[in-house]
Amino acid sequence: MNSKSTWFWALVAAALFAFIYFYERHAQPPETGPAKVLPGLRVSEISAVAVRIGNQLKILAVRTNQSWQLTQPVDYPAQNASVENLLAALEKLTIVTPITAAELRKRPKADEEFGFSSPQAALILYRGEQPTQILLGARTAPGDQVFLRVVGVEDIFVVDATLFTVIPRTVDDWCDRAFADWTGLKFDRITVTSGAKVCELQRDGTNQPWRITRLTPARANNAQVEDLLQKLLIVRVNQFVPEDSKTDLESYGLQPPDFELTLSAGTNSVLDLQFGKSPTNDSAQIFARRENRNAIVTVGKEQFEAWRSPLETFRDHHLVAVTRALDAIEVHGDDNFTLQHQTNGSWLVQPQNFLADSNSMAGFLASLGNLQVTLVKGVVTDPDLALKGLVPPSRRFTLKTATGPGDATNTTIVQLDFGATNEDRIYARRTDEESVYAVSLEEFKRLPSASWLMRNRRIWNFNVNDVAGVTIQQFGRTRRIIRNGPHNWSLAPGSQGVINDLALEELTPQFGALTAAAWTDHGGQNRAGYGFTDHGHQVTFELKDGSQRTVEFGGEAPSQFPYAAVTLDGETWIFEFPWDLYQHVLTHFSAPLIIP
Repeated sequence: MNSKSTWFWALVAAALFAFIYFYERHAQPPETGPAKVLPGLRVSEISAVAVRIGNQLKILAVRTNQSWQLTQPVDYPAQNASVENLLAALEKLTIVTPITAAELRKRPKADEEFGFSSPQAALILYRGEQPTQILLGARTAPGDQVFLRVVGVEDIFVVDATLFTVIPRTVDDWCDRAFADWTGLKFDRITVTSGAKVCELQRDGTNQPWRITRLTPARANNAQVEDLLQKLLIVRVNQFVPEDSKTDLESYGLQPPDFELTLSAGTNSVLDLQFGKSPTNDSAQIFARRENRNAIVTVGKEQFEAWRSPLETFRDHHLVAVTRALDAIEVHGDDNFTLQHQTNGSWLVQPQNFLADSNSMAGFLASLGNLQVTLVKGVVTDPDLALKGLVPPSRRFTLKTATGPGDATNTTIVQLDFGATNEDRIYARRTDEESVYAVSLEEFKRLPSASWLMRNRRIWNFNVNDVAGVTIQQFGRTRRIIRNGPHNWSLAPGSQGVINDLALEELTPQFGALTAAAWTDHGGQNRAGYGFTDHGHQVTFELKDGSQRTVEFGGEAPSQFPYAAVTLDGETWIFEFPWDLYQHVLTHFSAPLIIP
């Protein structure tokens, strides 16, 4: 073989190798598996689908704005998932066994033999104006397969009979069972009409609270209204009244409706639900319809009973709901003061200029929110207010919030006035309403009447290493204990008794962080009434910087906590001393009864 032929065959081999390599690498393998009945079907391209079961009326669903709408035999929203499930099943439907045209020509009665002369079901798929008709004939002998014909195709196919599970048997199977889906609707008004009784609720914006606007205007129980609205979303149609059974709306109690629930945007209705009688054989159901639909359905009666409740049940029975962040609370009571919210989350009592107690503030806000009211009179006049002790009020709370970030000017959210008492109740009103209420006197007493009640209950702060000694005065005797160092305490000259270094070392930090269980009084004018005497029991902690911290003990409070008194900012403050710490005071910070 010469060199020219060698090169020739080498080039041929290389070309053949390259062809095989690139062809095998990039060529698409042919589709394998069973052939599809409708190979060109794409669910997204179907604009309408019709179903006929036996000789029943045709069910027709049309795609509208990415959802399905029934147009025959009723005009009603369809269950999107049910329609899509049928189309998806047809798109994936494969041929189990084909019966060819040649084979069918040998069977002159093929239509009768395979059940197509009276098909079980007929389907028509519309792609634009092009219909594809599918007939489902008889089942095969085992029953798990069915004969199928695509009109215009000469072959007949045997397919899986599970296709029947996604074909609607009646129009009810495809009707949307959601009765009152208001998602996507914008509304600011709810009207419930029951005969001559009308209840109207209104709000100023999407996230604003609901108000009762008919008869006596009042705040609505916002949580209750929102809960009822959410429950509308889960109401399901139990049964659709057949078209041929309808006579007139009056026979179903729908003309006029027994009661009506309307959601509106201004004066324009966006959802109108009408309810009538109960079916004669089921008192738990009621006939209902949506005003813009012809279909009459049945729904659970109990699901709507709450909407028919008396107007009073929609009223907010709390005097105030603190739903917004507060920046200030003005209090007019035994004295006038303002609780001012600080950027660090604490509250300051002004103009007294002391820190408010965090637990007291939390209790105050909780007590405000828990005030339950009963309506005394819906619309009141000035003489009514004076009679109830509300002009002027005996106590007033004004809740304020900042008008904007960094704005020092506060805007009033609500002003609450309290007046005269009536047995176990006290009259109250909101100045933004025309009604007078009564609230529990016991609950009212939990609200602060004076600035000193809100003072931070921490008495003082010092560390055990700041202490130089402790002086105890009791029974007209004095006893002094010196701290020499960590866990090293001794009696001063002239003082007697037994001391416990470990106990003194552990208890002193508790005195350093002394916190009142509750403030009782402010000022020294009522000392004797709290059991304080000139020679009573007092403990003084002497600090290394020369300052002193003295607490004096008095009688027993109704809570069984002992009364105690301290001097803060030059004034006497009386409080309930922590009971558990006082037990240690009696043991380790008392003067001996008898001095040898």
